Amino acid sequence: MKKMLLSLSIVATIVTACGGTGGAAPTTAPPTQAPAIATTAAPTAAPTQAATAPAPTTEPTSAPEATPQATPTVKPLASKEGTLTIWVDGGRVKMIENLGKKFTEKYNVPVAVQELGFGDIRDQLKIAGPAGEGPDIIIGAHDWLGELVTNGLLTPLDLGDKAKNIDPVAIKAFTYEGKLYGLPYNTEAIALYYNKDLVPEPPKTWDELKAIAKKLQDEKRVEQGYVMQQGDPYHTYPLLTGFGGYIFGRDAQGNYNPKDLGLDSPGGLAYARELDSLIKNGILRKDVNYELMMNLFKQGKSAMFITGPWALGDVRASKVNYGIAKIPMMKQTPRPFVGVQGFMVSAFGKNQLLAQTFLTEFVATDEAMQALYEAVPAAPAWLPLREKVMDPDLTMFAQSAADGDPMPAIPQMSAVWEAWGKAITLIFQQQQDPEQAIKDAAAAIRQKIGQ
Repeated sequence: MKKMLLSLSIVATIVTACGGTGGAAPTTAPPTQAPAIATTAAPTAAPTQAATAPAPTTEPTSAPEATPQATPTVKPLASKEGTLTIWVDGGRVKMIENLGKKFTEKYNVPVAVQELGFGDIRDQLKIAGPAGEGPDIIIGAHDWLGELVTNGLLTPLDLGDKAKNIDPVAIKAFTYEGKLYGLPYNTEAIALYYNKDLVPEPPKTWDELKAIAKKLQDEKRVEQGYVMQQGDPYHTYPLLTGFGGYIFGRDAQGNYNPKDLGLDSPGGLAYARELDSLIKNGILRKDVNYELMMNLFKQGKSAMFITGPWALGDVRASKVNYGIAKIPMMKQTPRPFVGVQGFMVSAFGKNQLLAQTFLTEFVATDEAMQALYEAVPAAPAWLPLREKVMDPDLTMFAQSAADGDPMPAIPQMSAVWEAWGKAITLIFQQQQDPEQAIKDAAAAIRQKIGQ
């Protein structure tokens, strides 16, 4: 353990370019603000520890994109021994700066916080990390793990007793090949939106949802009782799992197993038949995209749809008397995909011990998690905070996430989306037998991942 005398005070402002998110895609990234670097300083010494990072691999990875990417106009701030460097996206900068000041006061170590666009954090780490120019800590999404861990860019974390305060689904999301690579702080999953003027009480079962939707349509009170966008695997995943299907099974250690594809399992075929039945019975219709789905609900022309918390702003602005509920029970509990955001430690950072200490002693606390929630409200992964959150909508999304499956972070997941989405579209368009469409998709996926 090394001790260093440090005295540093730097405040600089940097402008970076950030990309926006489209309405149709779920995102774990909040809007960004003007980028900045803030560095806290202290006059006395504290422990540091240089890291021995694993060499990056050349194995190609292609994890699915959770957010659009942008190209920064400046060189990101690099880790240097004795100064903790953190890359953060927009809304959380001030909160992390405040934690940095407290860390400096206790350990006499400067903390430099740089804002980057959410996608830029991952993209720049891939370039800057191996070159010795990356940060010590990043904020990011759990489904980056397949790419970042495979390429040797992250180091495992040991949260000790703090792990018991975190949603087990969130811990599982940040676990890759049996090792934990992140400190989760929020979760994101889809749930049922319903118009209380049309549906006073949310349906408890899938059959009840279908009956309500059909009745409202038959009575000409809505154009569609229930709306689902065409060709969207992400939003149909609860239907797949609710009818007994899955995408990837798990091995004995609980890791996703790319050799066990369940899209064309008996449950997967039942899911395909159910989609087909919804179209044939007039509950769903073809050529509906996310924008149309949202507009129908906001205009009172539909009664129910399923999506995530990113739609809350639009729905609230529409003045519709809405409610949020868990996805209705199907043949078994429907499990939505869960996205998790958290803090990760770079394998190439020069302050491994400091980074671990910052996360376990300063971030994994009630106070810090409350501040993160206030900075960018989202369903907290920190269980003591979740019990205190008063927003009923976010509470319901958190309950939905508790039933869910972490979005697979393995690289093979990138081979799934296109073929799966095509199969759904063929079913919506009534252009192919539903079971054959799903079987063809599964065959294409297996071929792409080399099975």
